Amino acid sequence: MSDIQRITRRDFLKRTGQAGGGLVLAMTVTTACGPDAEMRTVTADGKFVPNVYVNLRKDGVVEIYCHRSEMGQGIRTCLPQVIADEMEADWDRIELIQAIGDEKYGDQNTDGSTSIRRHFDLLRRAGASAREMLIMAAAQLWQVPAAECEARDHAVHHVAGGHHAGYGDLVEHLADIDVPENPTFKAPEDYRYIGKSIDLIDGFAMTTGVANYGIDTQLPDMLYASIERCPVHGGKVRDFNDGAARQIAGVVDVVRMPDPTAPPFYNPLGGVAVLASNTWAAQKGREALEINWDNGPNAAYSSEKYREELLISCCNEGKLILNRGDAAAAFAGGAKTHAVEYYAPHLAQSPMEPPAATALIHGDGRCEVWASTQDPQSAQNTVASILGLDKEEVTVNVTLLGGGFGRKSKSDFVAEAAWLAKKAGKPVKVTWTREDDLRHGYFHTVSAQHLEASIDEGGNVSSWLHRTAFPSIASTFEDASTKPAVWELGLGFVDSPYAIPNMRLETGDAKAHLRIGWLRSVCNIYHAFAASSFADELAHVVGEDPKDFLVKLIGPDRKIDPTEDGAKYSNYGQSLDTHPIDTGRIKAVLEKAAEMAGWGRELPDGHGLGIAVHRSFLTSVATVAEVSADSSGKLRVHKLWTALDAGTVINPDRVRAQMEGAGIYGMSLTLHGEITAEDGAVVQGNFDTYPVVRINEAPAEIDVHIMNVDAPPGGVGEPGVPPVAPAIANAWFAATGARIRELPFRNAGVV
Repeated sequence: MSDIQRITRRDFLKRTGQAGGGLVLAMTVTTACGPDAEMRTVTADGKFVPNVYVNLRKDGVVEIYCHRSEMGQGIRTCLPQVIADEMEADWDRIELIQAIGDEKYGDQNTDGSTSIRRHFDLLRRAGASAREMLIMAAAQLWQVPAAECEARDHAVHHVAGGHHAGYGDLVEHLADIDVPENPTFKAPEDYRYIGKSIDLIDGFAMTTGVANYGIDTQLPDMLYASIERCPVHGGKVRDFNDGAARQIAGVVDVVRMPDPTAPPFYNPLGGVAVLASNTWAAQKGREALEINWDNGPNAAYSSEKYREELLISCCNEGKLILNRGDAAAAFAGGAKTHAVEYYAPHLAQSPMEPPAATALIHGDGRCEVWASTQDPQSAQNTVASILGLDKEEVTVNVTLLGGGFGRKSKSDFVAEAAWLAKKAGKPVKVTWTREDDLRHGYFHTVSAQHLEASIDEGGNVSSWLHRTAFPSIASTFEDASTKPAVWELGLGFVDSPYAIPNMRLETGDAKAHLRIGWLRSVCNIYHAFAASSFADELAHVVGEDPKDFLVKLIGPDRKIDPTEDGAKYSNYGQSLDTHPIDTGRIKAVLEKAAEMAGWGRELPDGHGLGIAVHRSFLTSVATVAEVSADSSGKLRVHKLWTALDAGTVINPDRVRAQMEGAGIYGMSLTLHGEITAEDGAVVQGNFDTYPVVRINEAPAEIDVHIMNVDAPPGGVGEPGVPPVAPAIANAWFAATGARIRELPFRNAGVV
């Protein structure tokens, strides 16, 4: 671990060379970070500190501020690729600076696969504006028409006059140059960096162990905290004995945390904290605590009992969400009916690095935080609320994240560190253990679904009924919430691509007994598992090839608007005009994945192929799995083939890595992932009871194909996960004739 030095802003400016002045392009960003966000110029004089900027220094170095969090997805590389390309900047003369948490950066929550799809035009505009301003400055300097000048290779050229000026040489001539209102973007065929595989900016630091994550933060005179929290969500401390804990060498203090709130929001969970001079002493002191708990309203929660309640709920008539045609009449007149239930349990994000944050209270009362956070503005607001400060008095420094998957967008662990730092009067680092992470997180919700279809004499699906029931993420912010949020139903439920003339979608009520949060691809996980598996079931009911049947089920090429059938739909916050639900593109990835896998080929005995396709986060992904059953009836995944249409792709290597990672992550959820509760407490505590896919279980290969599509960027980090479970389930049926309708598969005895 390396020390973090405390430096002033003036020192920072001196060290980075900004005191010499430069061109600063500021982006005043709306929450949605739309393409029409205002931009302006300011000449740096050594006292100006940028927000979301492209800052050109006199030495020619282009500073790019990354306002998103790096957790392995490569955003600290992809974001500058866009700006540098439009700016015609030299990649070797780029310096990247991580932005702190501040609302002036716009949306900083690195979640929902939004970093590129919501910022692409904004980033292009930043680079294109800089390029055009540099051209205009050079043209004025040389007294030539700007149209005769061009920017390339980190310089402006006027070939006819023999003029040439490096970017740094033009800084002093930019003060009076107006920002172009509508800068011209480069044509895709002229891209130098966009669409190219460029190595991670942080790759060397990550692979050599010098990169700093939240857990690596070191401050002078720092204390280390380990917190014992109530095993039951909503419970609190009755009383405790800390005598033995205080006898542990290195223990400095034992502090009772504030009781948890209802609803929980992102507030601390309460409990008792042990402060020590090192992590080991803090954890040993914590083990020595004697605590009597008031387990609160969720003390009787049993996940097994709740499973039965959910299944009953989804089998009863629910609230109508979408209605197309007359489903009831179609069921009455159908030649054949098929009905089943699907179930998926609670899940934990389980990132490699559990939550970690360090906080320091300055002499003037300001709070400074270093945290592995996906959402620094949320952390800033939560800390301000906990400490009674204005948010401007809280600085959140974003470290690298050792994975996130949605967990680190919730800032409870940051608030714990801040509260303890104020209480102790010293810097405090809070480090969650793996057990803390698995037992006290914001869990992916449990769900049950009922699907029913009628099939006419021609083997066509004439009617489709789908009911879903799950505790909503809204319960984290509204204690009485029992109904799904509109946006949750837009994740693989109301946006069904199937061309079925009669469709009815309903929801059931469900109360939360754990903190509910989002996990990589959120509700798409269980909605895709049920809908894509059920489609495969129907193919076998009518005796058709599953891939061909799925193509027929999706139907003719068209663009779908769920609101036409009465559903509320947000399309991941993007317009259906720019990011349509395009069944032609969905079928294209389906056909491509089938082609990659050699669909229809002769397979070894005991092997089967399964296919699934799903659109999420504005990207369509199809996956084919080849599996087999060994002599003992255990499942083996041999290979995965994935085709995706994510529109414009910034860095193909990063996209392939995300799809490969999604394959393994999806396999972990499919084969092993399950959080259960007994007497209100989560049972699982580490990877012995919450397994992830090991090397010996991993497929020999995950083959990824990126479709070449001229369209706005879609999401990449999450869409690869949803098709994995149904593809494996369908392949298992093809191999064995046994249908698995509940996750994880290990509960069926096949893993």
